[in-house]
Amino acid sequence: MVRVMIEKRQFYIDGSWVDPARGNDFKVINPATEEQCGVICLGSAVDTDRAVAAANRSFPDWSSRALEERLELVRKIAAIYESRADEMAAAISLEMGAPIDFAKSRQVPAGLRHIHNFLRAAQQFEFIRPLGPHAPNDRILLQPIGVCGLITPWNWPMNQVTLKVIPALITGCAMVLKPSEIAPLSSLLFAEFIDQAGVPAGVFNLVNGDGAGVGTELSGHVDVQMISFTGSTRAGIAISKNAADSLKRVQLELGGKGANIIFADADADAVKRGTLHCFGNTGQSCNAPSRMLVQSEIYEAAVSCAAGAAQSQAVGLPEQLGRHIGPAVSEAQFDKIQQLIQTGIDEGARLVAGGPGRPMGLNRGYFVRPTVFADVENGMTIASEEIFGPVLSITRFETEDEAIRIANDTPYGLTNYVQSSDAERRKRVAGQLRSGMVEMNGRPRGAGSPFGGMKASGNGREGGIWGIEEFLEVKAVSGWPDE
Repeated sequence: MVRVMIEKRQFYIDGSWVDPARGNDFKVINPATEEQCGVICLGSAVDTDRAVAAANRSFPDWSSRALEERLELVRKIAAIYESRADEMAAAISLEMGAPIDFAKSRQVPAGLRHIHNFLRAAQQFEFIRPLGPHAPNDRILLQPIGVCGLITPWNWPMNQVTLKVIPALITGCAMVLKPSEIAPLSSLLFAEFIDQAGVPAGVFNLVNGDGAGVGTELSGHVDVQMISFTGSTRAGIAISKNAADSLKRVQLELGGKGANIIFADADADAVKRGTLHCFGNTGQSCNAPSRMLVQSEIYEAAVSCAAGAAQSQAVGLPEQLGRHIGPAVSEAQFDKIQQLIQTGIDEGARLVAGGPGRPMGLNRGYFVRPTVFADVENGMTIASEEIFGPVLSITRFETEDEAIRIANDTPYGLTNYVQSSDAERRKRVAGQLRSGMVEMNGRPRGAGSPFGGMKASGNGREGGIWGIEEFLEVKAVSGWPDE
């Protein structure tokens, strides 16, 4: 097999592909082989300043253009994205190990779906609103916030890039994107889509870099009015502190430790569905239902079912076709998952499936055995720490109130799940769960639903009209001329 080294050292700044100010090569590693598959350059303060300056120059013109003109460019981006979907799937599969069928059916369509959802939301969005009948000559104007720094993760690359770039474009903001240096290839391809669509120079810029470098430069930059960040809670805290000196807006989508509450009257597929959901994307989703809370009447049956689901979950190479999961994204992530699995064993949780080490037949690559622990108590590390791998923790509960207490006993508050045939119970529980999202009985949230959390899971919302509002300032105006 011939391996081709992908060299992508340039950045996209002011409408052109430009060389970095100085060389600082960074290896892109294929997580399935542990071998280098590409090289990028990590940017410096000079590169960041150049990109921010280009965005600032472009902002007055871009923000003053008619909404329909901006929407037409976004439609062009959508068409190009769709026409080059196979290229995007290949890039995502290579850089972060998503199985190619999963990349084509889930990873790539997630980005396209968000683009279309934002276009639909923008058509009904009121950028000028009346205050109310009591003040007929007052208006509320929603106007673009300015230059935005967009920092995105490696686990759902196009999902997160489109959730930030597209509403910024629609609202008239200019931006600098810093994708994850671990999985940068898909974002570099997306920058090609932007260029091909004819987005004006300087409106969209991309500078590769790590969090300590370009991430810190962007979040503290005096000419950046907003940071939108998706990543770890630890990094979100650091970004917030760095951004405080310049009083910029900071929107954060951080970690999660979702509880999946399964009552005794849940449907027959609830346990298997929840287990496989936890393992999806190799468990590398902030909204994964990684804690399964099961009512005592069905507890042992649920443990057996979850163990069986884990044992039947195939693990394989990204290039193989089929419904399997791939490797963890990096050596650091693999080591963290392995350490936490061992910690679960050491702290007394009952291992019923999986465990440390690689799956049989896979002796290299960052592959993890789908793992299930039972009898997990909330004080255990695996119940409180985000593992970000295919590891499920199962905890027993007796009553509805106890389930709610356990579910809420976490620093995080992103997504929780409820499984019950009792409609009134589902409503009661959903209302009391401290999370930004609740999904019930396997039903996904609808198109344009706001994504985001509370507590250590961050602030603000992405998607639909809420995602558009994040990039706007509210201006109150009196004495508005009569229509």
